[in-house]
Amino acid sequence: MDTIFTAMLDALSLTTFLSVILGVIIGSVIGAVPGLNAPMAIAVAIPLTFTMAPLAAIGMLVGVMKGGGFGGAIGAILLNTPGEPHSAATTLDGHPLAKSGKPRRALQTALYSSVAGDSCSDLVLILLAPTLAIFALRAGPVELAAILVISLTLIASLSGRSLAKGIFAAAFGAFLSTVGVDPETAAPRFTFGQVDLFDGLPLAAVAIGVLAVPEIILRLQEGRNYRPDAAKAAAMSEGDDRLPFREFLTLKKTVFRGAGIGTAIGALPGLGTTLAAFLSYAATKRFSKAPEKLGTGAPEGIAATESANSAVSGANLIPLLTLGIPGNLTAALLVGAFLIHGVTPGPLIFQRDASLIYGLFAAMIMANIMVLIVGSVGLRVFALIVKVPPFVVYPIVLLLCVVGIYVSQGGFFAVWVMLVFSVLGFFMQKLEISIVCFIIGLVLGPMIELSIRQSVILLSRNPSAILDHPFALVLFAATPFVAWLLIRDRKKLSDG
Repeated sequence: MDTIFTAMLDALSLTTFLSVILGVIIGSVIGAVPGLNAPMAIAVAIPLTFTMAPLAAIGMLVGVMKGGGFGGAIGAILLNTPGEPHSAATTLDGHPLAKSGKPRRALQTALYSSVAGDSCSDLVLILLAPTLAIFALRAGPVELAAILVISLTLIASLSGRSLAKGIFAAAFGAFLSTVGVDPETAAPRFTFGQVDLFDGLPLAAVAIGVLAVPEIILRLQEGRNYRPDAAKAAAMSEGDDRLPFREFLTLKKTVFRGAGIGTAIGALPGLGTTLAAFLSYAATKRFSKAPEKLGTGAPEGIAATESANSAVSGANLIPLLTLGIPGNLTAALLVGAFLIHGVTPGPLIFQRDASLIYGLFAAMIMANIMVLIVGSVGLRVFALIVKVPPFVVYPIVLLLCVVGIYVSQGGFFAVWVMLVFSVLGFFMQKLEISIVCFIIGLVLGPMIELSIRQSVILLSRNPSAILDHPFALVLFAATPFVAWLLIRDRKKLSDG
């Protein structure tokens, strides 16, 4: 109890409080820019946290994640330009409602639904994570290796159109994670005499390189066709169209249904926000008394998608904190932030860093409140961002990427790494190779290698000894079967 009380006081300190607010603002602003999203905002913000205390740093990134979740709805509603795939579901009703002269009502519906869905999943995380960690502690290296393998297979199966490309991306990321010093022998691997590579590839530089830079360049090319008059007409539609809170309460069934769907999907690695948003939208249409109104500017549609995709963010931390397995790209970047600050996610984190985790829980609640306040106060300001020409916004973001990487690593080596991986990210996008799988493979690679090596030692190099680990055996056997089922179902949906 003393640990929890101390953690609460740490979370309420001025440094942590200001860091969370700054993170929410950064996430909301970047998320509102068409083409940018929460993972990009986190990738850009990670270098800013290197000199911070662990709780303030991770609290800031959580604020970025939550602010970016709402910020993505701004561009989707006002300009019909979703920054992330899940925001495409929000455009179905958000943009028609904004075009009808009620942009503020649409944005407020998205804001309230996002905060409500996020808060519900955070509550589930706080209540379940410590209990799940106790069960996870009973799992040894063999069980952990099986969990990591099936999780990576799930993510590869559900990311992108091709299983082969997903597996290749994850395997390639895991291979690059071997750059550095061998964990057993301390011998350099694939360093080619570069001392800067002894600690491995800098995760922030790689993430920004493959994720943000190619997207920025692509948006700059598209910016040649930018039409300020059209954007201004869409963004500046005004009127007294505020959403009374009592009216929002009429959507409570839709919001709680979306929050439940998002929490359930977020707790399973690899499913993601897009699936949650569209499943919630489909469920709302099924149970609606007037399903024909959805798609024409119905507030129910906005509430369904925003509550579901925001609920995924909190639930994604359940497998991350209890097993050390990131469920999506945002969680993978958060794992990198944990590792940068000397904290290893997994069941032991509740013993080794209990104060940090309970402080993080408090910071998450604080971030939800800040999203509501910042979103309500800055609704008009954030809406102005979508009117800024791309050739003004994206060069500034690119400059922040370069400066952030240079300052965080203390030299140009990481900047060159970022540029090299930006070329790789560009070709990965063109070839439709999943960047999500690549980054998650890069993050999980060291964990998979260590657990497999420990398993080999534990089993005394005798394959039949795995029979003493029935849980791991079931998971290994189920991996190809689960992948086949997911591919089959996805083909049916695409054919239908």
